[in-house]
Amino acid sequence: MLRDDLRNLWTEPRPPGAPARVRRDWALLAAGLGGVVLEATLREDVVWRPVAVVFAVWLCLLLLWRRTRPLAVVVLAFGSVALLPVASLVAAPREPVGLYTGAVVLVLVYALPRWGSGREIVLGGAVVLAAGALCSVTDETPLAENVVGLVFLLLPGAVGAAVRFWVTARERQLEQVRSREREQLARELHDTVAHHVSAMVIIAQAGRVVAGTDPSAAVEALEGVEEEGARTLEEMRAMVAALRDRGVGAELAPPAGVADLERLVRTPGGRLRVDLGLDGELDALAPAVDAAVYRIVQESVTNALRHAVDATELVVRVAAERHTVRVSVRDDGRRTGRGRDGYGLTGLRERAALLGGTLRAGPGTDRGWHVDAELPRARSENGVHSRPRR
Repeated sequence: MLRDDLRNLWTEPRPPGAPARVRRDWALLAAGLGGVVLEATLREDVVWRPVAVVFAVWLCLLLLWRRTRPLAVVVLAFGSVALLPVASLVAAPREPVGLYTGAVVLVLVYALPRWGSGREIVLGGAVVLAAGALCSVTDETPLAENVVGLVFLLLPGAVGAAVRFWVTARERQLEQVRSREREQLARELHDTVAHHVSAMVIIAQAGRVVAGTDPSAAVEALEGVEEEGARTLEEMRAMVAALRDRGVGAELAPPAGVADLERLVRTPGGRLRVDLGLDGELDALAPAVDAAVYRIVQESVTNALRHAVDATELVVRVAAERHTVRVSVRDDGRRTGRGRDGYGLTGLRERAALLGGTLRAGPGTDRGWHVDAELPRARSENGVHSRPRR
């Protein structure tokens, strides 16, 4: 068991999406260099001042590569740290060599498990422990203080590992949400098409009954329609059955859509007054777009009921344009500084992206929370993909 865990750690890849440099990196570098200047200028007990300044500046510069080269910067930084006690033993200075600003190496210790691969973490951790042990041996402080110092040195690494675990777990949850949204979309597409295909099969079967007086070609055509429709329905059921958590039967009722919004906003729980506005030609949308509009409004209304502080009104607008459908949901609640962008909105973003659209959610300029979505209309000119309003 332990051997397998160590093997997994050794083969662990780097986390994806590590940024090279961001604004806070330059701010951190500026703060470190500023600390070097102030400390070198104001402190009078600095030993080997030029060496200490160059060493501190070197450590600050290494911060810029801590995400892209975590092992290299740890080796360079702690290799330099290990040279100082050795040099101090040879030259025997009065005080330890170095500036307090050299504590920026703690950031490198944090970055190693946060951004490094498994083998980089193992090798870099060995370098950190070796440098810490060397400093403890050459130092004249008591053993207990050295142990505490070593624990303090390794603490940022533990924080970095915890942050990495938390981010990985959250990304896994988000991916599960996206997968569930894709599955739900596949179900709705299947159920809508299955609804129409089932109707085609029934019509074809009725055609066979009444086609006795018609030419045999008509009977053969109806038989072909029936056979093709039944085969298509069977194949689609088998394809989507693998996506369902349980059950193999197909629900043949179309999913909820724009026509169901009136019923949705009539029973929101009574705490909010919902102002629903529908504009444009909304009764001939593609089934997937129709269902997506309903899901966006449903999730937004649910979030407002749960999280909108002191809100009294919720404004819902759905507008159909020539090529797009726009959805806007806004409440007048008080801004609390806390976001409502949870897994539900993540799933809706995934659904909108799968349909070729976009969804944005965030606090309003003055009050409340705004959700705005833009979806392609995807309407066929002959109305094949439309479905009757309920």
